[in-house]
Amino acid sequence: MQTVHTIMNNIANLRVHIAPVGFEVDRVVIPAKNMRADKVWLLVHDNPSEDKGKPYTEKMLSEFKKMNIKVELAKVDRLNLFQIIKAVKEIVEKEKNNDIYINVASGSKIHAIACMMASMIFNDKQNIKPFYAEAERYAAFEGKQQSFGVKKVMPLPTYEIHTPKPVLVQALKIIKENGGKITKKEMAKLVYENKLIVVNAREENFQQARFASLDKNIIQPLLQEWKFIEIEQIGRNRWIKITPEGLGAEEFLT
Repeated sequence: MQTVHTIMNNIANLRVHIAPVGFEVDRVVIPAKNMRADKVWLLVHDNPSEDKGKPYTEKMLSEFKKMNIKVELAKVDRLNLFQIIKAVKEIVEKEKNNDIYINVASGSKIHAIACMMASMIFNDKQNIKPFYAEAERYAAFEGKQQSFGVKKVMPLPTYEIHTPKPVLVQALKIIKENGGKITKKEMAKLVYENKLIVVNAREENFQQARFASLDKNIIQPLLQEWKFIEIEQIGRNRWIKITPEGLGAEEFLT
């Protein structure tokens, strides 16, 4: 027996689809229709002059209008993996109280990888359901709509991808904001001021204790576990440098 509270929760949860825009129409529209979507987010290219998917966006907008399905557009560089992950993250945060279905079939390979990664990274929300829409038939010529119809929709399993603790992400942000390279001395000062580490020591031992806390709680996890930084000795100074992997992680996690 359902309580009034349960019924109200079910009513409140919208069915939200997230779909990258490529050269597809049916593999976005048909699943949204058959799965009774209340709302669709389309990931469109952020540069209109280079957006070859614009005609397909317009076709989908027309179809969704007929079906009375609300549509919102999220603009993102279709070639930037980390920006796409971040865009999906931001949509997930906006729709956190709804059921979210992520379509990994409608865009490019980069779109598919980013959407599946986002599903795994943020699947602690429990309301994220990635799926693949198999086409009935495919076009023979490049530059045309790539597929037609939908043969079936296959739910995809997700496995959680662990992400760094928030203090580590904030530490990466500090490094990036300082040009991607910072001395250990300056880093110790900034992480302490931003309350990313705690130092319980007398004044005469404070500097040494702060360095020890920085090493244990920030540097070692970022260096050994995540490979997001590297350490370089220049003269008497030790420099902390963010790696390309660290830059990518900072981009979509902050």
